[in-house]
Order: sequence, then C-alpha cells, then structure tokens
Amino acid sequence: MFKKIVLGTASLLALFSLAACGQSSDSKDTSNDTRTLTDAQDHKVEIPKKPKRIIASYLEDYLVALDEKPVAQWTVGEGKIQNYLQDKLKGIPTINYDLPYEDVLKFEPDLLLIGSNGSLEGGKYKEYTKIAPTYVVKNGEDVTWREQLEDIGKVLGKEDKAKDVEKDYDQLVDKTKTELKDKIEGKSAVVLWVTNNSAFMVADTRSSGQLLYQELGFDVPQLTKDISKKATADFSPVSLESLSQLDADYIFLVNSDSGAAMFKDPLWSNIPAVKNNHLYEFDGESSWLYNGPIAYTKMVESIRDVLK
Repeated sequence: MFKKIVLGTASLLALFSLAACGQSSDSKDTSNDTRTLTDAQDHKVEIPKKPKRIIASYLEDYLVALDEKPVAQWTVGEGKIQNYLQDKLKGIPTINYDLPYEDVLKFEPDLLLIGSNGSLEGGKYKEYTKIAPTYVVKNGEDVTWREQLEDIGKVLGKEDKAKDVEKDYDQLVDKTKTELKDKIEGKSAVVLWVTNNSAFMVADTRSSGQLLYQELGFDVPQLTKDISKKATADFSPVSLESLSQLDADYIFLVNSDSGAAMFKDPLWSNIPAVKNNHLYEFDGESSWLYNGPIAYTKMVESIRDVLK
C-alpha cells in the first residue's frame, strides 16, 4: 500500500511538473512573439515578430523590396495608385493616403508603419495604437530612402535583405555609370514634371535629383542650382521663361499633361535640349515621382534605356 501511495504521489508530481513546464514554455513563446523597438518619435512599440497584416501607406515600395505585401495600398482619391508597383500589388485593395480610422479598423492590421510625422497630427497616433502596434519610420527632409529601407528592415527582422537590396541597387548604378560614361561625364541633366500646364523642377539633393547628381554624376545646370537654394519640396515651380534659358544637355520629362499648351509655345521649342532631341519623356504613372529602392531602380533603368 505504501508503495502505491509513493508511486501515485510521484506520478502526480510529474504531471504537475510537466504542466508547469508547459505553462512556462507557452509564456516564453508568447513573450518571444514581439520585440520592443523605439520609433522615430521615441515611442516604445511592441512589434510582432512576424506581422501578417501590414498597412504602410506610401511605404509600399519598401515592403515589396523586402518581399512583403500590405493588406491595403496607398491611394489619393479615386484610382490614383503607385502604378509602377502593380506587378506585385495588383488586386490589393486601396486605402486613402490619410488613413481614416474606420478604414484602418476594417482591414484589421497587426502592424501600422507610418512614413510621415505630419500624418499623425490631431491625436491620430493614440487612435491608431488602439487598433494595432504603430511604428513611425524615420522621415524628414534629410532622411534617404536607404535609411527608411533599413529602418523598415529592422522592424520586419529583414536587415540582411535590406542590405542585399542596397547592394543590388549600387551595382546597377555602377554598371550604368560605366556603360554610359561618355553620355554622363561633363554632361548636365534635369528632371522636369509638367502637370496642369505648369512645370516643376526637381531639386539637386532631393528625389531623382539626388540620383542624377550625387549617384550617377551628371552636372547640375545653373537653373537647377538657383531653384534648389529655395526648394522646400522635391519639385519646385519653374516658369517657361526661366526654362527657355535652361542649359541642360538632357531633359527627363515626367509628363502628366500631354496636352499642355506650353509644349506648343516657341519658348519651349527653343530650349536647347528640346531642339537637339535630347528630351526624354515618361508618363505620370512611372516611378519618377516616388521614392524607394524600386522607384530608384526603375529610374536608373529608364535613364540607361534612353541614353544607351
């Protein structure tokens, strides 16, 4: 009898021990499901290790580059989306750029990535955190797409993938510079965007300007230098009269208004690059108006295609 009691007690203890281990293991697994990271606004954010339902309005370029897909993609109004990403995002429903609370809630995200401090004005951050962990990505005038890519890579646990994306991009730039050496060295270029019969010029250190001048090594035209001194955005307005004095060897035109009256004006026709057939046109749905590793890659490929 005594022996049976001892054995029974031992069995019960073993069961309790296993149960305790199981509880400990479950608790450990739960704690390992998240990581605490500090975002660009110094919020401590509990990030799921493997988020499944991400909303990252206007940051989709970075997600696609890191082999991720959002549950909803950026749009402005009806139908304006990032067309250059649709080979990967086709069929993904849209969400308006300002992320209305009710729309965010409907998609049931498990992670929100915010790409601009300004988009959180009016107490939006606290509202979003009631829905899902909300992480503000590095942003601002001096923040490059590389820094944003690395920050998002850190959040998603894909730091190595982010580095590989940068490496591939740098190799493309180096190859392009070598292939187009005689078309780049000593040559100046400019990026213009025409919309609503108005012209805008990219600044020398922003967006595609940074690509042209800092990475590929084109010379900066004097007009671009002048406009860049006062630039407060990627593209700054420029008059047709000023453009008539543009001394660039090449013009890369992002044309969102193919019927613009300015294209029929003699001032436009007499711009040296236009007269010399060194005007290269891209439609408003191309990647030239966006930022991110895929946007920049497509810009480099476009330049290589038209100049080779």
